[in-house]
Amino acid sequence: MVTSHHEAAHRIFQDRPELLVPVFRVLGVPFASKAVVEVLTADATEIRPLERRVDSVLRIEPSDGSGSFLLAIEAQGRRDQAKEASWAYYLSFLTAKYECPALLLVVCQDKATARWASGPFLIGTEGWTALSVHPLVLGPENVPVITDPEEAARNLSMAAFSAMTHGRGKDSPAILKALARALGTADAESVAYYSEMLEIGLGDTPARDMWRKIMGVGSYFPGRGTLVEEKYLEGKADGKAEGKAEGKAEGKAEGMAQIVVRVLERRGIPVSHGVRDRVMGCTDLDALERWLDRALTASEAEEIFQAQDGPAA
Repeated sequence: MVTSHHEAAHRIFQDRPELLVPVFRVLGVPFASKAVVEVLTADATEIRPLERRVDSVLRIEPSDGSGSFLLAIEAQGRRDQAKEASWAYYLSFLTAKYECPALLLVVCQDKATARWASGPFLIGTEGWTALSVHPLVLGPENVPVITDPEEAARNLSMAAFSAMTHGRGKDSPAILKALARALGTADAESVAYYSEMLEIGLGDTPARDMWRKIMGVGSYFPGRGTLVEEKYLEGKADGKAEGKAEGKAEGKAEGMAQIVVRVLERRGIPVSHGVRDRVMGCTDLDALERWLDRALTASEAEEIFQAQDGPAA
């Protein structure tokens, strides 16, 4: 059964091929920093009644002339012995059809599946191996945990992929918060894309619920009410208009303050005039980040101001 996470785990490579550079670096496999990436048909069927389909197939042509190759990408949610023969078929078929070397990349969300998927898978009889399949595997053990908003902003694709891969792990909340803050400096198209990609890619997990709380309830397309799109980018625009570093900081603080209030209100928590004034009057980004984190779980608005922040207004 194809799940939402399954779809997103391989589709992101089609939509954001720049993700291949850091991914191949993680895998320890040479990859040109510049390459032309073409999405090929995923149909590996020869006889129509017998359907065989790999999730995604990319043709990669490095700009350094090192030779083009195919990359078949499979998202795998559990151990499946039938895949051992299927993966051998995919690689053989693609190599023969396109007359080009082929690699297999398997994307997993749990450690046990990732360890199994790394193979090698041997095809043959006892005492003789006719074919050996060695997939490249991405999973929680080798995909980096990105919790620094600045690092996430430098590579939104890798940060989103990190969030999906570690969606069931203990680091998921920190990754999601870093990615949300990184989107505060992104363009509207990126905000819309990564908001929806995470909505799909996190599947049926608590992390998905947290992501929805962070990003707001509703549509994730430009101009339709995404909290980060409306407020972070609004703050960014205000800062640019002033043309000064101080103005940018103030604009971002104002945008973040509005998000804190909106998160509380969207969660159905009454916000008093005193709390609203204190939040909207704050220009300390670190304090606002702490208040935003607490706004996601607080049962009363005043709880966002804990002892270390001083008495509630």
